[in-house]
Amino acid sequence: MGRVYLVGAGPGDPELLTLKAYRLLKEAPVVLYDRLVDERVLALARGERVYVGKGEGESRKQDEIHRLLLAYARRYPLVVRLKGGDPMVFGRGGEEVCFLLRHGIPVEVVPGVTSALAPGLPLTHRGLAQGFAVVSGVLEGGGYPDLAPFAQVPTLVVLMGVGRRVWIARELLRLGRDPEEPTLFVERASTPREKRVLATLGQVAEDRVEVASPAVWAIGKVVGALAPWILKRAWAEV
Repeated sequence: MGRVYLVGAGPGDPELLTLKAYRLLKEAPVVLYDRLVDERVLALARGERVYVGKGEGESRKQDEIHRLLLAYARRYPLVVRLKGGDPMVFGRGGEEVCFLLRHGIPVEVVPGVTSALAPGLPLTHRGLAQGFAVVSGVLEGGGYPDLAPFAQVPTLVVLMGVGRRVWIARELLRLGRDPEEPTLFVERASTPREKRVLATLGQVAEDRVEVASPAVWAIGKVVGALAPWILKRAWAEV
C-alpha cells in the first residue's frame, strides 16, 4: 500500500507552498488535483496529473474521488492529493482521511495557506477583534448556512459566498450587524489576476457590488483599520 499525502496548494502563489509540499510535488508519481489549484503550482508536479475537481456543472462525486485515491494508493508508493488552500478547511480532507484509513491506507496531511488568510488582513487586530470565524456560503447539497452563531463575531471571513453575497449581507444585517461596516472582497488572491473590491455591508445588501468568483470576503472593523493600504492595492471601490 502506498501513502497518501493531502497537500495544501495555498491560495495561488507557488511561493506560498511549504517546502514539504514542494518536495512531494516533485517526488510523487501521481497528483490528484482540484479545480482551484493554480496552474503555476500544478506545473511543479513531475508525475501524472489527474483532475478530480468539482466545479459548477460537473457531476463528479466525492465517493468517486475516494475510489480513485484508493486505486492509486494500491498502485503507487506515494500519492499526492492536492487541494487549493488548506486541505482541512472546507476541502473535505477529513472525509478522505477517514475513507483511506478505513481501507488501511496511511495518510498524512500537509497544511497549506488557507484562502481565508490570503488577503493579508489582520483578522485579530488588537483593540478591534479578539477573534474571527471562517464560514462557508454554501452547505452540502446547495443549502443556505445558519449565520446566527457567527453574526456577532468581530471578523467574519466568508468562503464560497460570492454568488450569495446579497442574501448573506441581508441576513447579517437582519441579525444585527452594522450596514456601515466595511467589507472587502479579494478575487483570486495572491495571483496575477488579484482584484480587491472595498464596500460597506449595506452596499453589498443593496446589490451594488460587482465581484466574480472565486473570492474571499472579509467583514469587520479590521477592514477599515487598514483602509488606506487596502485602497492603495484595490482595483475597484464601490
